[in-house]
Amino acid sequence: MLDHIGVGVSDVTKSKAFFAAALAPLGYKVIMDFGDQAAGMGKERPDFWIGKTATPGTSHIAFAADSRALVKAFYDAALAAGGKDNGAPGLRPQYHPDYYGAFVLDRDGNNIEAVCRNKQ
Repeated sequence: MLDHIGVGVSDVTKSKAFFAAALAPLGYKVIMDFGDQAAGMGKERPDFWIGKTATPGTSHIAFAADSRALVKAFYDAALAAGGKDNGAPGLRPQYHPDYYGAFVLDRDGNNIEAVCRNKQ
């Protein structure tokens, strides 16, 4: 089981604003803030970190959502915050019969997903 994960970004301030908006529907907020160097986000403790790096890579991170409506809310919030569509909300039965996900690219090209595995 993972305790936390970190992603390198080129601009922490802009990425922090993006992730704070995109992940708000999932209950995430900035919990620890180290200015333009790093930020830790989560529901109760920082389990998702962004940190400044000169060479951001491309990562895929999937956040669990409790409902399909929250997947859609994540997707809408992420696009409104400047994310780019990488897969609209919908069923992905090739992964699992009830796999409902949405994908957006952040400003560094990281593939950020929200997924619900329930039938709701």
